[in-house]
Amino acid sequence: MSFTLATWNINSVRLREGLVARLMSEEAPDVLCLQECKSPVEKIPRAAFEALGYRYMVARGQKGYNGVAILSKLPIEEVAAGDYAGLGHARHVAARLENGVTIHNFYVPAGGDIPDREVNEKFGQKLDFLTHMRDDFHADRPQRSILVGDLNIAPREDDVWSHKQLLRIVSHTPIEVEHLAQTQDAGGWVDVTRKDIPEGLLYSWWSYRAKDWDAADKGRRLDHVWATADIAGAAHGSRILRAVRGWDQPSDHAPVFATFDL
Repeated sequence: MSFTLATWNINSVRLREGLVARLMSEEAPDVLCLQECKSPVEKIPRAAFEALGYRYMVARGQKGYNGVAILSKLPIEEVAAGDYAGLGHARHVAARLENGVTIHNFYVPAGGDIPDREVNEKFGQKLDFLTHMRDDFHADRPQRSILVGDLNIAPREDDVWSHKQLLRIVSHTPIEVEHLAQTQDAGGWVDVTRKDIPEGLLYSWWSYRAKDWDAADKGRRLDHVWATADIAGAAHGSRILRAVRGWDQPSDHAPVFATFDL
């Protein structure tokens, strides 16, 4: 089977229900993974998405912040929902397709503004969350799996607008990049986006603070699609739909796509 998957930090699924519906209508990914839904599960506008063909959903929600959801045209069943670093946050859910492929949807903590866990509790929580992910993958190495989400780290020098200027900025500090690399290695994950687009500047997030985000183009690639090595070769067609960042009342993230022939 062939299916296309998209991941998107929506920054409130209820506020941006229309944008989700537009993406479903115009791009029609078979599976759409959302982060930062900011909604209890029962208040996610599921009926509107079902009307567009997305009959299946697994989700974890919280009022006002966090929250992850997997919306699918294809049958899925929930297989996991982890409480990473014991934070009690709705930041992970996993579902399995009928072909046996498991999809993990993660929303890694942003980490606050100061990259020092001694003075910034949120930064420590971010590192602990990644360590917990790493340890889980060491203990139970995934197979036939896809991991997507807002991982809140831009690991490569060409994943940010200025490597030098962002080395001390949360999301691109060496300690975060190292933690992400350890997590990736523990699961044998392949960065599908960079497998398909190996060279050049590539971003999925642009700050709301920029007066003209498109012209300034000070982006970061915070949103990722990974696959285990046993299926990574079946992935192709990766793209970041930058134009979505320019829609009315947008999220500050753009959706990331990949297609799998499995």
